[in-house]
Amino acid sequence: MSIQTIVYAASGGSAGHGAAELACRLARRFEAHVEGFHVRADPRQAALAFGDGFGSPVVGDLIERTAQEVAEAAARAKQQFDQAVAAYNLPLRAEPPTLKPGETVALEATATWREETGFAGDLVPRRARLFDLVVLGRSERVVDQPHTDVLEDTLMNCGRPVLLAPAQPPKELGVTIAIAWNASAESARAVTGALPFLRHAKAVRVLTAGATDTSDGSALVQALAWRGIAATGRHRAPLPGVAVGQQLLAAAREENADLLVMGGYGKAPWREMLLGGATRQVVGSSLLPILIAH
Repeated sequence: MSIQTIVYAASGGSAGHGAAELACRLARRFEAHVEGFHVRADPRQAALAFGDGFGSPVVGDLIERTAQEVAEAAARAKQQFDQAVAAYNLPLRAEPPTLKPGETVALEATATWREETGFAGDLVPRRARLFDLVVLGRSERVVDQPHTDVLEDTLMNCGRPVLLAPAQPPKELGVTIAIAWNASAESARAVTGALPFLRHAKAVRVLTAGATDTSDGSALVQALAWRGIAATGRHRAPLPGVAVGQQLLAAAREENADLLVMGGYGKAPWREMLLGGATRQVVGSSLLPILIAH
C-alpha cells in the first residue's frame, strides 16, 4: 500500500493550520496529491432549523449573520491552505495526468482546492472515500465536547484511515510510532493504513494493555517483520480504575512516540477510549497525532 492521494477537511477553524500543514507535509513526503476540501454551510438551512419560517425578520437576520460567518470561515480555510502549499512548494494541479491504457507516469507532489456547500458530516466522508488518507484537525473544542459530527461521521463512514492532526503541527511525524494493538479487525485496518508510515519509521512499538493476551503483540511484531518492519512489543498490566485507552496513550508518551496508530470502535466505546477521562487531555494536546481506522 502507498499513499498517493490525501484529502484534508479545511474547516477554517482553530485546528485548520495543523491539518493543512500536516497534509501538505505528507504530500511532499510521499510525492502525493493533496486536496484541501472545504464545506460551506448553507445559511438558509441553519435558519430553517429554528423553525420560525423564512418570513421572520429574526430568521432573516440570522441568515445574514450566518452567511457572513460562513464566508469568513471559507476565507480562513483558503488562507491556511495557501500558506501550507507555499511552505512545501506544492504546484497547483486540479486534474490528474491523462494516461493511455498501460501507460504509467511518475507522480509528483501537487495540491488543489475544492469547495462544496452542504453538511460537512455528509460531504467530508463521501469525498474522503476517493483518497488514500484523510487528515482532520483536532482542536480544544473537540476536547470540551463528547465528539464532533465531522470527526465521528468521517471515521465511521469514510472507509479510509484518518489522521487526527493537532492544532499545532509537531516537528516530527512518524519517527517513533506506537501501535495500540488488541488484535481486533479495527486495529488491523489501522495498521494496514499506517504501513507507509511504518516503513519509514526509525522505531515501532507495539503496545498492549489490560487483559489483552500479550502474545497478540508478539504476533504483530512477527507479522511486521515479514514486511521488513522491525518492531518491539510492550505490555502494560491492568491498573484498577484506569481505562485501557488511557494506559495505551500513556505508554505511547513514555515511548516518546510522535504518532499513535489505533483502531476506532463503535460510537460509545470509541468515545470512551479516545475522548473520556485522562485521555481527553491527550487527544486535545498538540503533541501526539493519531492515525485511526474503523
